[in-house]
Amino acid sequence: MANDFPTDLYSATATRELDAALIAGGIAGLELMQRAADALWQALSGRWPRAGVLTVFCGAGNNAGDGYLLAERAQSAGWTVAVYWLADPQRLQGDAATAWQRAQAAGIQIQAWEPDLPLDGILVDALLGTGISGEVRNHFAAAIAAINASGLPVLAVDLPSGLDADSGRVWGIAVKAQLTVTFIAAKLGLMTAEGPDHCGELVFAPLAELPDERPAPLARVIDLPGLLAERPARSLAAHKGQFGHLLLLGGDHGMGGAIMLAAEAALRSGAGRVSVLTRPEHVPALLARCPEVMVRAIDEHSDVAELLARVSALVVGPGLGQATWSRSLLEQALNSGLPQVLDADALNVLAADPGLAAKLDNRSLITPHPAEAARLLGCSTAQVQADRPAAVHALAQQLGCQVVLKGVGSLTTGLSSAPGILGLCRAGNPGMATAGMGDVLSGVCGALLALGLPAASALQLAVQVHAQAGDIAAEQGQWGLLASDLIAPMRRLLNGFTG
Repeated sequence: MANDFPTDLYSATATRELDAALIAGGIAGLELMQRAADALWQALSGRWPRAGVLTVFCGAGNNAGDGYLLAERAQSAGWTVAVYWLADPQRLQGDAATAWQRAQAAGIQIQAWEPDLPLDGILVDALLGTGISGEVRNHFAAAIAAINASGLPVLAVDLPSGLDADSGRVWGIAVKAQLTVTFIAAKLGLMTAEGPDHCGELVFAPLAELPDERPAPLARVIDLPGLLAERPARSLAAHKGQFGHLLLLGGDHGMGGAIMLAAEAALRSGAGRVSVLTRPEHVPALLARCPEVMVRAIDEHSDVAELLARVSALVVGPGLGQATWSRSLLEQALNSGLPQVLDADALNVLAADPGLAAKLDNRSLITPHPAEAARLLGCSTAQVQADRPAAVHALAQQLGCQVVLKGVGSLTTGLSSAPGILGLCRAGNPGMATAGMGDVLSGVCGALLALGLPAASALQLAVQVHAQAGDIAAEQGQWGLLASDLIAPMRRLLNGFTG
């Protein structure tokens, strides 16, 4: 068993295809099931070595077979084991039926689950597999509720029952596990949306080497070292003009902090020059905080065409507001034809006037959180969160630009080498749920665009560095984490330091 997650993340359908390919290649289905049970036992006994008591919940299909073989393995190690079934084992077929027969022959206590039955020790969720595509049925829902209410440690087999393997949505109710062991292929839904909250510690057990010919993955974990290698080298004769000129537009009345954070993050991310256009009252504070920034005050009717002609990339949105001033700046930015990052209120103005989106192209980046994505798509936030991968694809198709959908398991559009394969960021933590984090991300994105990185690479690199910096900053605790706390560790990561 290995706990190193593979880069490629698959759908439930593709995982079943891979499982079938392994069997067709000569590995018996029962052998794969036994390997899964062994991997479960290794993870279980390693996490809770002295528990000594196991209660296994079995449904139908191969997940149930894994559960029955795990029960047999635990009993052979001297543990006290009980199995509760929610699908009559006499109706099981194939390898799952064989697994039940082995558990029964071993003398394990096996009975139908009822709500008043006692729960003890470690609970094992072997109820539902990757095939779920609708609300959890009543009897299974009651069992899941009992598991969650028990207060006992829970191990989930392959994925927590009730969780969608592709999207990470919960189908009404899902098991909340402390440990999940997933097999054959890593599933995207375990790592985005509600997946991380239900999986607990995630362990990957490959069971066998996958065939060379495989289905296309849904997503790929973002590769930080590979993306860092795409940045332009700094020769000894380097000068600031070789590393781009980034212009940031924003900071309406009362919102100067957002544009300051974005500008400082851009400076620390390697842009050669950084300029800011903002309201006059923010100029002194911004110069005091970042004297390296070139700042210009603009009023309601300022024409910024001259400055736009002298820069290489834009960030529009931090503290922008939605007034006439705001819309004017956004329209001028979109008319410039420059690579640009749109965030925050720039996205809200865009959602209110979809005609503006015609000026976006694949050199543009947008960085919405789920509510902003919902406004752009004309749907609810809940609908976005129910299928985050579909939302990213829809935004990219509708707007013709690069997209990151922020949140746990942030998802990005794919790289040019694999445009249909989403990027997944596994880093980040709940301490980052605080004001200003998106502004810092916009600054990093803008700096990398100004440096000349392809837009898709700039987006994935910025997202990964931002999230990993958040994890480094949270080593001192998640409570009270500030967006500005990320800037120093981001600089270290961009310089190739790992911590």
